[in-house]
Amino acid sequence: MKRVVTALLLASAAFAAPMDVSMAEDAKLAPIADYVKSDVKPWLNDPAIIEAIKAQDAANAKLSEADIEALDKKWRAEVDGSDHSMIDGVLGNALSKFLQAKKEASGGKITEIFVMDAKGLNVGQSDVTSDYWQGDEAKFQKSYGAGKDAVFVDEIEKDESTQTLQSQASVTICDETGTPIGAVTIGVNVDAL
Repeated sequence: MKRVVTALLLASAAFAAPMDVSMAEDAKLAPIADYVKSDVKPWLNDPAIIEAIKAQDAANAKLSEADIEALDKKWRAEVDGSDHSMIDGVLGNALSKFLQAKKEASGGKITEIFVMDAKGLNVGQSDVTSDYWQGDEAKFQKSYGAGKDAVFVDEIEKDESTQTLQSQASVTICDETGTPIGAVTIGVNVDAL
Protein backbone atom coordinates (compact mmCIF):
# COMPACT_ATOMS: atom_id res chain seq x y z
CA MET A 1 0.00 0.00 0.00
CA LYS A 2 2.80 2.40 0.89
CA ARG A 3 4.41 1.81 -2.53
CA VAL A 4 1.15 2.61 -4.30
CA VAL A 5 0.75 5.87 -2.39
CA THR A 6 4.37 6.80 -3.06
CA ALA A 7 3.96 6.00 -6.76
CA LEU A 8 0.79 8.10 -6.96
CA LEU A 9 2.47 11.03 -5.23
CA LEU A 10 5.47 10.81 -7.57
CA ALA A 11 3.17 10.59 -10.59
CA SER A 12 1.26 13.66 -9.38
CA ALA A 13 4.50 15.56 -8.85
CA ALA A 14 5.77 14.54 -12.28
CA PHE A 15 2.50 15.69 -13.82
CA ALA A 16 2.68 19.07 -12.10
CA ALA A 17 6.36 19.74 -12.78
CA PRO A 18 6.06 20.47 -16.53
CA MET A 19 3.44 23.15 -15.76
CA ASP A 20 6.06 25.05 -13.76
CA VAL A 21 3.90 24.83 -10.67
CA SER A 22 5.50 25.38 -7.29
CA MET A 23 3.19 23.62 -4.86
CA ALA A 24 3.39 23.30 -1.12
CA GLU A 25 4.29 19.58 -1.37
CA ASP A 26 0.67 18.46 -1.55
CA ALA A 27 -0.88 16.32 -4.27
CA LYS A 28 -4.29 17.72 -3.31
CA LEU A 29 -3.22 20.97 -4.96
CA ALA A 30 -2.95 19.45 -8.47
CA PRO A 31 -6.66 19.99 -9.31
CA ILE A 32 -6.29 23.66 -8.38
CA ALA A 33 -3.26 24.00 -10.67
CA ASP A 34 -5.20 22.23 -13.43
CA TYR A 35 -8.17 24.57 -13.01
CA VAL A 36 -5.93 27.65 -13.15
CA LYS A 37 -4.15 26.33 -16.25
CA SER A 38 -7.35 25.46 -18.11
CA ASP A 39 -9.81 28.13 -16.93
CA VAL A 40 -7.80 31.15 -15.75
CA LYS A 41 -4.57 31.36 -17.78
CA PRO A 42 -6.45 31.78 -21.10
CA TRP A 43 -7.80 35.20 -20.04
CA LEU A 44 -4.67 36.51 -18.27
CA ASN A 45 -3.36 38.10 -21.47
CA ASP A 46 -6.56 40.13 -21.98
CA PRO A 47 -5.75 43.76 -22.83
CA ALA A 48 -7.81 44.88 -19.80
CA ILE A 49 -5.23 43.21 -17.56
CA ILE A 50 -2.07 43.92 -19.53
CA GLU A 51 -2.78 47.61 -20.13
CA ALA A 52 -3.82 48.24 -16.51
CA ILE A 53 -0.63 46.64 -15.17
CA LYS A 54 1.57 48.50 -17.67
CA ALA A 55 -0.03 51.82 -16.72
CA GLN A 56 0.44 51.21 -13.00
CA ASP A 57 4.01 49.92 -13.49
CA ALA A 58 4.83 53.20 -15.26
CA ALA A 59 3.07 55.29 -12.60
CA ASN A 60 4.76 53.43 -9.72
CA ALA A 61 8.24 53.06 -11.25
CA LYS A 62 9.82 55.61 -8.90
CA LEU A 63 8.09 54.58 -5.67
CA SER A 64 10.50 54.02 -2.81
CA GLU A 65 10.08 51.34 -0.16
CA ALA A 66 8.87 54.06 2.22
CA ASP A 67 6.28 55.18 -0.36
CA ILE A 68 5.04 51.59 -0.73
CA GLU A 69 4.80 51.15 3.03
CA ALA A 70 2.87 54.43 3.33
CA LEU A 71 0.39 53.34 0.65
CA ASP A 72 -0.07 49.98 2.34
CA LYS A 73 -0.58 51.66 5.72
CA LYS A 74 -3.20 53.99 4.21
CA TRP A 75 -5.04 51.01 2.65
CA ARG A 76 -5.04 49.06 5.91
CA ALA A 77 -6.41 52.09 7.76
CA GLU A 78 -9.19 52.39 5.18
CA VAL A 79 -10.13 48.70 5.59
CA ASP A 80 -10.93 49.39 9.25
CA GLY A 81 -11.99 53.02 8.93
CA SER A 82 -14.76 55.13 7.45
CA ASP A 83 -12.72 56.75 4.64
CA HIS A 84 -12.48 54.28 1.74
CA SER A 85 -11.29 56.62 -1.01
CA MET A 86 -8.21 54.60 -1.95
CA ILE A 87 -10.06 51.27 -1.79
CA ASP A 88 -13.03 52.67 -3.74
CA GLY A 89 -10.65 53.98 -6.39
CA VAL A 90 -9.22 50.53 -6.97
CA LEU A 91 -12.53 48.63 -6.65
CA GLY A 92 -14.17 51.05 -9.07
CA ASN A 93 -11.58 50.86 -11.84
CA ALA A 94 -12.10 49.04 -15.16
CA LEU A 95 -9.79 46.16 -14.25
CA SER A 96 -11.67 45.49 -11.01
CA LYS A 97 -14.95 45.38 -12.93
CA PHE A 98 -13.36 42.90 -15.37
CA LEU A 99 -12.16 40.72 -12.46
CA GLN A 100 -15.55 40.88 -10.73
CA ALA A 101 -17.15 39.60 -13.95
CA LYS A 102 -14.63 36.73 -14.17
CA LYS A 103 -15.36 35.79 -10.55
CA GLU A 104 -19.11 35.81 -11.23
CA ALA A 105 -18.66 33.72 -14.39
CA SER A 106 -16.73 31.04 -12.47
CA GLY A 107 -19.90 29.65 -10.92
CA GLY A 108 -18.51 29.79 -7.38
CA LYS A 109 -15.11 28.26 -8.18
CA ILE A 110 -13.33 31.59 -7.73
CA THR A 111 -13.69 33.33 -4.36
CA GLU A 112 -11.46 36.33 -5.13
CA ILE A 113 -9.07 37.68 -7.75
CA PHE A 114 -6.52 40.43 -7.46
CA VAL A 115 -3.90 41.63 -9.91
CA MET A 116 -0.58 43.10 -8.77
CA ASP A 117 1.95 45.31 -10.52
CA ALA A 118 5.71 44.72 -10.68
CA LYS A 119 6.11 46.06 -7.13
CA GLY A 120 3.38 43.82 -5.70
CA LEU A 121 0.81 46.62 -5.34
CA ASN A 122 -2.84 45.92 -6.16
CA VAL A 123 -3.90 47.09 -9.62
CA GLY A 124 -7.42 45.66 -9.59
CA GLN A 125 -9.42 43.22 -7.49
CA SER A 126 -12.78 41.52 -7.29
CA ASP A 127 -13.06 42.06 -3.52
CA VAL A 128 -11.35 44.18 -0.87
CA THR A 129 -8.02 42.76 0.25
CA SER A 130 -6.71 43.28 3.77
CA ASP A 131 -3.60 45.00 2.43
CA TYR A 132 -2.50 46.88 -0.69
CA TRP A 133 1.06 45.57 -0.96
CA GLN A 134 1.51 41.86 -1.66
CA GLY A 135 5.21 42.16 -2.55
CA ASP A 136 6.37 40.78 0.81
CA GLU A 137 4.21 37.65 0.55
CA ALA A 138 4.80 34.21 -1.02
CA LYS A 139 1.92 34.72 -3.46
CA PHE A 140 3.92 37.48 -5.17
CA GLN A 141 7.44 36.24 -4.54
CA LYS A 142 6.75 32.72 -5.86
CA SER A 143 4.89 33.94 -8.94
CA TYR A 144 6.28 37.24 -10.23
CA GLY A 145 9.52 36.70 -8.31
CA ALA A 146 9.99 33.29 -9.96
CA GLY A 147 9.69 34.71 -13.48
CA LYS A 148 7.80 33.90 -16.66
CA ASP A 149 5.28 31.01 -16.58
CA ALA A 150 5.50 30.63 -12.79
CA VAL A 151 2.45 29.30 -10.96
CA PHE A 152 2.35 29.00 -7.17
CA VAL A 153 -0.47 27.10 -5.49
CA ASP A 154 -0.63 27.67 -1.75
CA GLU A 155 -1.93 25.36 0.97
CA ILE A 156 -5.63 24.62 1.26
CA GLU A 157 -7.19 26.41 4.21
CA LYS A 158 -10.67 26.83 5.64
CA ASP A 159 -12.00 30.31 4.97
CA GLU A 160 -13.65 31.39 8.22
CA SER A 161 -15.97 33.89 6.56
CA THR A 162 -17.36 31.45 3.95
CA GLN A 163 -16.71 28.15 5.78
CA THR A 164 -15.30 26.70 2.54
CA LEU A 165 -11.97 25.07 1.77
CA GLN A 166 -9.91 27.29 -0.47
CA SER A 167 -6.45 27.81 -1.84
CA GLN A 168 -4.78 30.76 -3.48
CA ALA A 169 -3.10 30.21 -6.83
CA SER A 170 -0.75 32.93 -8.08
CA VAL A 171 0.48 33.30 -11.66
CA THR A 172 3.05 35.59 -13.26
CA ILE A 173 1.56 37.89 -15.90
CA CYS A 174 3.72 38.82 -18.89
CA ASP A 175 3.37 41.42 -21.62
CA GLU A 176 3.28 40.62 -25.34
CA THR A 177 7.09 40.21 -25.39
CA GLY A 178 7.01 37.62 -22.60
CA THR A 179 8.47 40.00 -20.01
CA PRO A 180 6.95 39.62 -16.51
CA ILE A 181 5.01 42.77 -15.59
CA GLY A 182 2.95 41.64 -12.59
CA ALA A 183 1.00 38.75 -11.11
CA VAL A 184 -2.50 37.60 -10.27
CA THR A 185 -3.80 35.70 -7.25
CA ILE A 186 -6.96 33.66 -7.57
CA GLY A 187 -8.78 32.30 -4.54
CA VAL A 188 -10.15 28.89 -5.55
CA ASN A 189 -13.06 27.23 -3.72
CA VAL A 190 -11.79 23.64 -3.49
CA ASP A 191 -15.28 22.37 -2.65
CA ALA A 192 -16.57 23.73 -5.98
CA LEU A 193 -13.96 22.00 -8.15
